[in-house]
Amino acid sequence: MSQFTETVCQGVTFTVQPETMIFEGMTEFQRVHIFSHPVLGRALALDGVMQTTEFDEFIYHEMLTHVPMLGHGNAQRVLIIGGGDGGTLREVLRHPVQRVLMVELDGEIVKLCKAHLPALSKGAFDDPRSQLLIGDGAAFMSGNRELFDVIIIDSTDPVGPGKVLFEPAFMAACRQSLAPGGVLVNQNGAPAFMPGELRESARVLRSVFTHTGFFYAPVPTYVSGATALGWASDGLAPGEVPEAALLERLHRIEGTMRWYTPAVHRAAFAEPPALRALTRG
Repeated sequence: MSQFTETVCQGVTFTVQPETMIFEGMTEFQRVHIFSHPVLGRALALDGVMQTTEFDEFIYHEMLTHVPMLGHGNAQRVLIIGGGDGGTLREVLRHPVQRVLMVELDGEIVKLCKAHLPALSKGAFDDPRSQLLIGDGAAFMSGNRELFDVIIIDSTDPVGPGKVLFEPAFMAACRQSLAPGGVLVNQNGAPAFMPGELRESARVLRSVFTHTGFFYAPVPTYVSGATALGWASDGLAPGEVPEAALLERLHRIEGTMRWYTPAVHRAAFAEPPALRALTRG
């Protein structure tokens, strides 16, 4: 393959010229490309859409993980839906948690990422606090009876196969699985090119939870300038936690951050009017 091209929307594409194509093929569920690039490092694309790169994955994974984890402040039981590359699991396990359950639809993605993108998981799948369940996330949630302090939905965009993870029935099941004071976060794609999907996701979250909203992270290879991350809770507003409290909680985490800080945490919840019109309209 001389180049990889993602169609962002009609008439807009994102093209990368891989240095080496490491893997190209189909799993039971999706088409997979894993390639290396002199700037992006190793990259993963699913069904023609860029999912993660070694170049900027830390921005996405730190914000998706530490905003809810530090917003909660004492999460012991965490559920991850999706996240087969292992980056979110890696970041969650930096916290003093008791248990992390990860439900991933495509077991081949986990195997491929462990083999070809090991820098993302960094051994997280071998941590005794983690459990990997290969299966459908929506089906799992419909029958789940365990309570979690934090639920992280690290899914593809709210279109195609991943759309079920944004529907009211799934969100209602998530609400039933949150412990008192718990919080859910999910990935909501690029608002610049997916305004309708963001508007619908906001509507669904509001229809199910008492408190909802969005925060944002700039991930360069998610072409648009900003990635929308949703949050929902019946008893917590992670964007309102004082910076001093976030800083105190941050000291409990192993390792150093490359993107997340308490100031960045608070600032990520500032919503420009154009985006607020979508999420609160």
